[in-house]
Amino acid sequence: MAMPAPARRTWTRAEVLALIDANPLHSPRYELVDGELLVTPSPTGSHQWAVRELFVSLNEFVQKAGIGVVFFSPFDVELEPETVTQPDLFVVRMDEAIRLRAEMPARDLFLAVEVLSPSSGRYDRGRKRSLYQRTIPEYWIVDLGSRLVERWLPNDDRPEILLKTLTWQPASAEFVFELELEPFFAKVLGESA
Repeated sequence: MAMPAPARRTWTRAEVLALIDANPLHSPRYELVDGELLVTPSPTGSHQWAVRELFVSLNEFVQKAGIGVVFFSPFDVELEPETVTQPDLFVVRMDEAIRLRAEMPARDLFLAVEVLSPSSGRYDRGRKRSLYQRTIPEYWIVDLGSRLVERWLPNDDRPEILLKTLTWQPASAEFVFELELEPFFAKVLGESA
């Protein structure tokens, strides 16, 4: 006779925030999506290098376009009640950025970016992707191992796979963000200066 599967524990936002508050080192990272606690260890050096390079490029574009502010984790985001995520990078409009100076968490994103790690891929492509597709106009998954970016829009069943150039033009921007992916991956992975 087969044993029944153990019941999955449903976590609350308050419980996850208590875990975050009790951990001053910000590692592991605790997130909550659809009642599931997502735990990921400290990121790798190449992961952080990718986040840094993307932040620099996105920040330059967002400032020049005057459309908002780029933030990076650790930073709590609540896109739906009883959720807590910490995207590697995200962009908010200026009114949300001003609110965030006095009040947390972030609630109104128009871009979220996750850089895959071996420990985060299942979450980034699963539960978090579903949440982001329900609540954000655009979601990018940066896959260092495959040297590609997955672009997910709200109604996509499959991502757009970007191998050469990553472009983005939010409705409020007068020009296009453009990132050449081959040099980006070469730099992040230590193959060029």
